[in-house]
Parts: sequence; structure tokens; C-alpha cells
Amino acid sequence: MRFLSVLAAMVTVTAATPALAHNHATSTVVEAAIASPDHKTLVAAVKAANLVDTLASPGPFTVFAPNDKAFEALPQGTVATLLEPANIGKLKAILTYHVVPGKVLAADLIKTIQANGGTANLTTVEGSILQASLVNGSVVLTDENGGKATVVAADVKGSNGVIHVTNAVSLPK
Repeated sequence: MRFLSVLAAMVTVTAATPALAHNHATSTVVEAAIASPDHKTLVAAVKAANLVDTLASPGPFTVFAPNDKAFEALPQGTVATLLEPANIGKLKAILTYHVVPGKVLAADLIKTIQANGGTANLTTVEGSILQASLVNGSVVLTDENGGKATVVAADVKGSNGVIHVTNAVSLPK
């Protein structure tokens, strides 16, 4: 029974969206995001925060990449404010809160969640915790403010890590 629930969870989180439906094994995680039509806001933010070179480095990285709809769900004016040069520090903190050192594939994350009684704490590059859990067969990230982001596409492999697409922006305290 446990195997079936793991299998069901893996099928749910690996159903890729069209934007990142294929692997980018020869592209870095940032190049894969740039190639995605559903990550224009994320790419603009990464460029504004001067994180392109960092995310193009050898890594490996696991990126929980909010899609454009996730950014659109933020209060009006939030993205424009964050992209202003005066807010680069806050923007970097938010973006690096979506990055975990190492390559964490969906199957490994699900196993960790189950081995730890239903949750897994992920220490982000920003230094804070994202908590991962399984909800109705999907991996859900809970940020430090209680905000929830569901992984809607998983295991988009890049040459320096892996991307999991989320439907919400996670925010550190």
C-alpha cells in the first residue's frame, strides 16, 4: 500500500507543464527557466537580482520555480516594487528562498517526507526553512509565513541541478 501511495505521488508531481515538459540536461537551471514561456517574471527577477551567474554555476541546485501565474497572484504592484534597484536585497532573499543546495529529485523528496513522519524541512540558500509535505498526492511547500505552494511539475533536469515548478511564490519571514 505504501508503494502505491508513493507511486501515485510521483505520478502527480511529475506531470510536467508544457513550458518545462522536457529535460534540459545540457542547459543550466537558469537557461531552462529562460527557455520557458511560463517563467518570464522569474527570469526578470533573477536578472534584476544579479543571480544569473550564480544559478549558472556548477551547483548543483534544486530550484522551486514559481510560474508566471504564481507571481500574478501576489498583491498588485509587488513584483514591480521588488524589481526596483532599491529592493535588490529583498528580491535576492525571496529568490534564494526558492533554491536548495544539492539535487533533490521528486522521488527522493517524497521518500524523505514519508521517512520523517509526513514532512521534510529544506534549508534554502537564503538560510531559512521550507517545509515539504504530501497533500492529496502532491508535494506542497509551506513557507515561514504559512503560505503554501504546490509542485505542479517536477524533475526538470538541468546540467547543474533540477527544477520543480510551483504555483505560488514562497516568502521568507
